[in-house]
Amino acid sequence: MTEPKKQLRTIAPPFVAPGPSGVSVRDRLKHLTPEDEKMLRLVGAHLGSLASRDLKARCADGLDHSTESWAARKRELTAASSSRWAGSITKATHDQWALARRGQTAHLPSLEAGVRTVAHRLSLPAGEKGTRKTPGGYQSKNEWFQKTRRLHVLEDRLDQVRADREAGRVRVVRGGRRLLNTRHNLAEAQLTEPRWRQRWETTRWFLSADGEFGKRFGNETIRITPEGEVSIKLPAPLADLANAKHGRYVLAARVSFPHRGPEWADRVEANRAVAYRIHLDVDRGRWYVDASWTFPVVPTVPIKTALAHGVIGVDTNADHLAAWRLDTHGNPIGQPRRFFYDLSGNADHRDAQVRHALTRLLNWAKTCGVAAIAVENLDFADSRTREKHGRKRRFRQLISGMPTGKLRARLTSMADAGGIAIIAVDPAYTTMWGARHWHKPMAAPRRKTSRHDAASIAIGRRAQGHPIRRRTTPPRAHQSDVHGHRTVQADRRAPGCEETRRPVTDRAHDARARTGTQQGTRATSASKTVRDARSDHGWIQDSLLLTD
Repeated sequence: MTEPKKQLRTIAPPFVAPGPSGVSVRDRLKHLTPEDEKMLRLVGAHLGSLASRDLKARCADGLDHSTESWAARKRELTAASSSRWAGSITKATHDQWALARRGQTAHLPSLEAGVRTVAHRLSLPAGEKGTRKTPGGYQSKNEWFQKTRRLHVLEDRLDQVRADREAGRVRVVRGGRRLLNTRHNLAEAQLTEPRWRQRWETTRWFLSADGEFGKRFGNETIRITPEGEVSIKLPAPLADLANAKHGRYVLAARVSFPHRGPEWADRVEANRAVAYRIHLDVDRGRWYVDASWTFPVVPTVPIKTALAHGVIGVDTNADHLAAWRLDTHGNPIGQPRRFFYDLSGNADHRDAQVRHALTRLLNWAKTCGVAAIAVENLDFADSRTREKHGRKRRFRQLISGMPTGKLRARLTSMADAGGIAIIAVDPAYTTMWGARHWHKPMAAPRRKTSRHDAASIAIGRRAQGHPIRRRTTPPRAHQSDVHGHRTVQADRRAPGCEETRRPVTDRAHDARARTGTQQGTRATSASKTVRDARSDHGWIQDSLLLTD
C-alpha cells in the first residue's frame, strides 16, 4: 500500500500592502543653556510623577473603568499641571494599559501551545521519532524528568495569566521591565548604580503633548514655530520659571527637522495637529525632540498597475536580503543582489542596519525602474516557542532573530515615500519549490546562486500570478513523443534537444562532412560508383563500406 499523498495547504493570493498611517521625525535640541536643561528636568520629573500616579489609578480600576472615573482622574491632574497636560497624561495611560492588555491576550495562546506540546511529548515513549507535523518523544529519561517540571511551571503561569485577564489586571512598569531587571545585574550590564539610576529616572519622565487641530501651530502645550522656536506650557507649580507670556518657557535651541521638514512646515503653518515628545539620551548627553502626525491612508494601487514594469522578489533571511529582478513574464533579469545586515548589538544598531539594507534595496529598485517589491508575509508566531523545536536552539534563535515585523514596517514606510508598492505573498513552499525549479538552472560558471536567490524568484513569480514551476506539461496532442517527458526546461548546455530528433544516418553523414577526412570522401565516391554501375540490377551494398 502506498502512503497517501501529503495535502498542500491553500495558497493565499498576493495583495498590495497598505501604506503607513503616520510619520515620526526627530531633530536634536542644540545650544541649550543650563537654565533650559534644568527647566526640562524639573518639568519632566514633575509630569512623570503625575503619570505614574495616574497609571496606578487606571490599573486599579481594571474592567470597572468608565468615563466618570476618567473625568475624575483628569480633574485631579489638571489641578497639579494644566488641562492640556492632563489630557496628554490620561491618553498615554490608556494607551499603555491597552497595550499591556493586548500583550496579555497574545501571551495566552503561546502558553497554551507550550503546554499542549510538552504534554504530548511526555505522553510518548522516550526516543520515539516524530513526524513533520507533530514532535516525537524526548531523547532520554533525564530530559523527560526536566520537562515534567517545565510542564508544571507552564501550567502555573497559564493559570495566573488567565486569572489576570478575567480580573482585568495587567502588569506594567513605567520605564520598562528590562531596565528594571537590569538593576539586579549591573555588573553584567556594565553599569554603575548612579548611572543606572540616572537612566531609570530619565526614562520615567513625561514630556509628551498631543496635537490639536485648529490651534496655533498645531499644538498649544509644546509649540514649535515654522522658524524652529520651541516653547513649553509650564505646569502650574512651575509657572514661576516662565520667561515668556502666558506661563510659557522658550528654549534657546532651534529645530528644523531635516527629514520631511517641508511636510512638517506645511502642517504647522496650516495649524494642523502635530504631537511632540522631548527626551534625553543619557549615554550621549543630548536632548532630542520628536514630531509625529497622522494622515489618512491612501488607497493602494491595483496590483496589475504595480506590476506593469516587473517586480523585485525579496527573500528575507537572518543576515541578508536576497533579491532578484523579474520581468513582466516572470523571467529573472540580470544578476541576483544581496543586501547584508548585522543584527548584533543594541536596538539602535539593529534598527540602523535594517534601515541601511532597505535603503540600498529601494535605491536599486529605482535604478531598475521597477515600481513593485514582493516580500513574504512572514509572522513566525507559532514557531517562536521553545517547545515546538525542542533541542534545536540555534534554529529557534535563527527564527527569533529575523526582523520580520520591524522590516515589514520599515519597508512599507520607506517604500511609500519613494512611490514603490510592496506586494505581500504567501510564504508557503517558496524556499522548497524555488530550490527545486530555479536553483540549478540559474547557476553558471561565473555566478553562484543559493537557495535564497532561487526563493526570491519564486516569491516574485507568485506575486505576478505565475506558477513557480518553470514549465507546465503540454497538452497530450502537442507532446513530441508518446510518453511526454517534456515537463522540465532543457539544460542551457544542450541546444536543440527540444527539437525533433533526425535519423541517426543523417547525423552521421553530417559529422563526416564536417570532418572532411579522406576516408569519408572515398566512401562517398565509392557508394555513388557502385550505384551507377549496377543501376540495372537494383541496389547492392558494397562490403567495403561496412568497415567505415
